[in-house]
Amino acid sequence: MAAISAHCTFQSHHSPLTVPASSFYGGALRSSSISFASPLLARRTHISCQASSATSPPSSSVNGTAKGEKKDFLHIDDFDKATILKILDRAIEVKAHLKSGDRSFAPFKGKTMAMIFTKPSMRTRVSFETGFFLLGGHAIYLGPNDIQMGKREETRDVARVLSRYNDILMARVFAHQDILDLAKYSTVPVINGLTDYNHPCQIMADALTIIEHIGHLEGTKVVYVGDGNNIVHSWLLLASVVPFHFVCACPKGFEPDKETVDKAQKAGISKIEITNDPKEAVKDADVVYSDVWASMGQKEEAAYRKQVFQGFQIDEGLMKIAGPKAFFMHCLPAERGVEVTDSVIEAPNSIVFPQAENRMHAQNAIMLHALGL
Repeated sequence: MAAISAHCTFQSHHSPLTVPASSFYGGALRSSSISFASPLLARRTHISCQASSATSPPSSSVNGTAKGEKKDFLHIDDFDKATILKILDRAIEVKAHLKSGDRSFAPFKGKTMAMIFTKPSMRTRVSFETGFFLLGGHAIYLGPNDIQMGKREETRDVARVLSRYNDILMARVFAHQDILDLAKYSTVPVINGLTDYNHPCQIMADALTIIEHIGHLEGTKVVYVGDGNNIVHSWLLLASVVPFHFVCACPKGFEPDKETVDKAQKAGISKIEITNDPKEAVKDADVVYSDVWASMGQKEEAAYRKQVFQGFQIDEGLMKIAGPKAFFMHCLPAERGVEVTDSVIEAPNSIVFPQAENRMHAQNAIMLHALGL
């Protein structure tokens, strides 16, 4: 059956205006006339609607992108190796452009992004908001009390409302199901700014940083020491797409999600190791990586975790075992003196601050890809 498209023409005492009939009827042409509650408006405005057949179905998005065509960025392994490397190459290109001081590149001009935060963050907010602005767009911050997603309003309703106002959504949330629901019901691309399960934007920034400092990601040895958390899950998902050697050294009982580990190992792309021995793990590492032992929402466990994680602190001794070529990375914020010593984070081979900066550049490239720009 041919699809029906329609438009309505307003003839007022000012000038005619043509708009889609779907603006009034939610996408379905129900009547060729409109009645007004206001007699004044009725006297001054004449509206006629015309329908015509079309060979393609109407778009499900107010921004002209069909639901099936939109590009969410939820998990790194949703993409193949070529796409991931293409995004990283674009990040390098756009970063160089911004570093040159040239502000003429404005692909996001006229576009808006809604940023949903149920979990606050300095780096995520500033990197997304600044990056989107520098490329010509406008970002809107929605904090934990602005929406109360899932409490005051259902996630599926939030997604459908915000996607009618904005060109792209970014969300930093606790429950992974929330990002999945946003993506399911949104008609514009959704970017995963972090969930309790994974943190894909961070690992894309990390990969960018490794490429800049080592020259390549493939074939490197990345050793994560600490809790088997959402950062580890994203490293595992990257390792299921791009070949490198990934080792997670964590205390017993704090290993990463078994299903995610199995998935990465079964992919057969990278060498994956999970161990409880940090000293053995860091030998010949290109990168030694750490994160806080107690993430947001786990602070009541902090004292207990400090006891369990004894021996997993990254100090000068552990870095010496890793070898002189090893860089230190941390996704920040860091608890100096807990999971990493001050001397390590301030050492010449620490690249935590270039790593933090690259959040913005990697995310810019991700958003360009998601918007097809």
